[in-house]
Amino acid sequence: MIYFVGAGPGDPELLTVKGQRLLQQADLIVYTGSLVPLQVMDCCRADAVKINSAPLTLQEIIAVMVEHHHQGRLVVRLHTGDPSLYGAIGEQMKELDRLGVPYEIVPGVSSFLAAAAAVKKEYTVPGGSQTVIITRLAGRTPVPPEQSLASLARHKGSMAIFLSVGMARQVQQELLQGYPPATPVAVVERASQPGERVIQGQLSDLARLVQEAGITRTALILVGDFLTCQGQSQLYNGEFKHGYRPGE
Repeated sequence: MIYFVGAGPGDPELLTVKGQRLLQQADLIVYTGSLVPLQVMDCCRADAVKINSAPLTLQEIIAVMVEHHHQGRLVVRLHTGDPSLYGAIGEQMKELDRLGVPYEIVPGVSSFLAAAAAVKKEYTVPGGSQTVIITRLAGRTPVPPEQSLASLARHKGSMAIFLSVGMARQVQQELLQGYPPATPVAVVERASQPGERVIQGQLSDLARLVQEAGITRTALILVGDFLTCQGQSQLYNGEFKHGYRPGE
């Protein structure tokens, strides 16, 4: 079995128990070297083969994993966050399917969740936004026109924007086509890692804040009233009845 494992946002203690166990057992770990912190790799056996996938092509990644698999070794393909979000695992699974090689996906804690923890906020606020939009600005990877930031901003939901902080001015311009200028924003750099940094302000100041902070990569942009909203759930209100509590 080849395992696609989510490494989480960076803090090795945010690895899942299953992910950590597989890393400790693996004979081969092919990891995203440009993003996976070395502290996470410390979970691996000292004698395991560790290969940085950053300079490799898809064909080279598949070849080394399949080679070790056919030799009866436990193989882990380690991706940051959760593999299902911007993990580029689709083409890898397609190749493994073509070759008849079995694999399993082990979910991880996504950085958009670690970012919410960093700002100590809920994306879904009682009486406020009940929708979370996870997206990115178009770059070398295109985005369907109907899913542009300008289009999505019109929903005014809570938004977590990946892979776009280096284009903060364009992000700001597109978001302003839907959100009011005073909409709260936060930029979370290296969420959960020792170098974690949070800057906050209004959407109208986003580009300036990012430039002044010198943030160019490895950061998420959070947008929405959830950053300041103080809604309160009725779930634990004594007068609220449900199947486990009759209410007062």
